[in-house]
Amino acid sequence: MIRWRRGTVQGVRREWPGAIELDVDIPGDGQRRALAYPALVGRPEPGDTVLLNTTALAMGLGTGGYAMVVAVPDRLPPDPAGPGHLVKARYTPLQATVLGADEQGSPHHDTLRDADSLGGAPVIVADLHSALPPILAGLLAARPGTRAVYVMPDGGALPSWFSMSIARLTEAGALAATVTTGQAFGGDLEAVTVHTGLLAARLVLGADAVIVAQGPGNLGTGTRWGFSGVSAGEAVNAASVLGGRPVGSLRVSEGDARERHIGVSHHSLTAYGRVALAPADIPVPELGGPFGARVAADAAPLGDRHTLVPVPVDGLHDILRTAEKDWGVRLSTMGRRLDEDLPYFLTAAAAGRHTAALLS
Repeated sequence: MIRWRRGTVQGVRREWPGAIELDVDIPGDGQRRALAYPALVGRPEPGDTVLLNTTALAMGLGTGGYAMVVAVPDRLPPDPAGPGHLVKARYTPLQATVLGADEQGSPHHDTLRDADSLGGAPVIVADLHSALPPILAGLLAARPGTRAVYVMPDGGALPSWFSMSIARLTEAGALAATVTTGQAFGGDLEAVTVHTGLLAARLVLGADAVIVAQGPGNLGTGTRWGFSGVSAGEAVNAASVLGGRPVGSLRVSEGDARERHIGVSHHSLTAYGRVALAPADIPVPELGGPFGARVAADAAPLGDRHTLVPVPVDGLHDILRTAEKDWGVRLSTMGRRLDEDLPYFLTAAAAGRHTAALLS
């Protein structure tokens, strides 16, 4: 259950759109990192007393190991102004009302009311949030100027503000916009479902290509079905039923300590092999050597339903290094950097490269 603490703000460590990272002194625990979302709780200042949820901090979560600011009790934020009746994080203490792109009060309601087609636009689906930067790197290197929109479902973090990758990719111009769907919130547009999120990305935001992957902090239990990435298969179905062109990015690893994720992860094999009922393109990276042969063999059963597309990875390592430097985004998956699990990043970039070919 929730661990509650009070703390005193010592200072601001850094901030990015939608989020502020703080140093907070917690009696008995010392100085710790805390994260505040000003749109929800107001802007904490040094010296403020803050109410904290320290559950993730106590669990030592790598992705979300922050104390989360729940309130600044002595200085509440003003009541929100403006339209919107979509409630997200519903029936939790921090439920928030947002304006949905698809709701009646939205200027986009008429566009989306009877919308039913993506017009063949490619939709790249991935398991982990960390796939977003390398997918963009592969896509934009092969087809500069592509307008890519990220659709974020609610399998990981709910606030898109938690993701520094989104902030930096957007600032660098690599990512055009973000749509948050389901219980997720904080995007440039809000939508009720992944389906309306995809339609909003295409018809409202003018996406040439759409990327769907959960936010930071996926959940897995080491069981066949108990992982939040099953939503990747559901996203393939959504893209297909709306007349898009699904592209399934494989989750591949050579550096994960868990055997179930070595080669092609069981997450990809289950999501694309069991959950996705509609066919998709599955880019298979030509990694070479024994490991590349293993990845190809692992992916082969997916060919019963999907189209397996061999994709060369030559030049992608340099492209990824350049993207990391130029965009100021940290390429990391499960704590492993680019050169610590290169096949993971090459595979995601290969999905972007293949999608660029579809747009040519």
